[in-house]
Amino acid sequence: MAVFNQVEFDNHEQVVFCSDEKSGLKAIIAVHSTKLGPAVGGCRLWDYAEDQDAVYDVLRLSKGMTYKNAVARLPFGGGKSVIIGDAKSIKSEELFRAFGRHLERLGGSYYSAEDVNITTGDVMEMHKETNYVLGLEGKSGNPSPFTALGTFLGIKAAYQHKFGHQDLTGVKVAVQGLGAVAYGLCKHLHEAGAKLFVTDINQASIDRVVTDFGAVAVDVDEIYDLDVDVYAPCALGATVNDETIPRIKATIIAGCANNQLAEPRHGDVLREKGVLYAPDYVINAGGIINVYYETKPEGYNEALATQHVEGIFDTLAEIFKRSDVEQKSTHVIADELAQEIIENGL
Repeated sequence: MAVFNQVEFDNHEQVVFCSDEKSGLKAIIAVHSTKLGPAVGGCRLWDYAEDQDAVYDVLRLSKGMTYKNAVARLPFGGGKSVIIGDAKSIKSEELFRAFGRHLERLGGSYYSAEDVNITTGDVMEMHKETNYVLGLEGKSGNPSPFTALGTFLGIKAAYQHKFGHQDLTGVKVAVQGLGAVAYGLCKHLHEAGAKLFVTDINQASIDRVVTDFGAVAVDVDEIYDLDVDVYAPCALGATVNDETIPRIKATIIAGCANNQLAEPRHGDVLREKGVLYAPDYVINAGGIINVYYETKPEGYNEALATQHVEGIFDTLAEIFKRSDVEQKSTHVIADELAQEIIENGL
């Protein structure tokens, strides 16, 4: 299996393949950078069609965490892990304990946390074998509400930059994917007076948001064609691509999904089209910011974590302004900002 010639390989410090016969564990851990501190990033459980897909994902996501943690001004490097399998059938205490033992062997170069299909309960099972996990129950806990808050504030920052105000009353928002973070985002948007159009592959998730927030449900593929103000991708990545960009009518793209651009060049296409894009790893950093505050010697403080998350508004405002001044796409400005912080320190 090729790693070093993968398009997403970016001089990663370490890529570890993990296996445990008894539990059925097949996992990959990627440490992209530890320049600012230990690599931190969640563990994703996904039924990848090919092992190579898992390698691609973990390389891409770990680099994203390096940039996310830097722009969020956290003393963390970037890493990520993936467990290969069907979340509906593979989960077990022994699986997560086996994964915890692999984390322990890395000696603290990488700390894991929850991500797609991984709960805080699963992280607690890992914790039985290692201390190199974050987002623990009884400490910072579920990061989803903080990611939702940061994403909501990011939408407000984009609206402020685009239209000169933050009033979302009557603003039409298309939300793609209705997981825990997106549900919280929908709650914030509803309370702010926005009109929601939503879709998901899970009908129960759709029904909940329709019932709770008066959202309008649409088909999965229809979400791109809606005449809305904001498109909020909150499912898996790469939904902003050559096929969807011509269909998107929104003038703002701001959501909590990772790796929203299928390729970096799509950020340039959006700028040429007059669409303001909130770089994903900036707007969705609320969860990792919250997790950071459980590492503080004085103990977790929710108020301080929330205050730090609220800074996402200002960071995006800075990126949007620099984009205009320097005539560069917002994703380029975000990357340059991350690289400046990594090079010069926090």
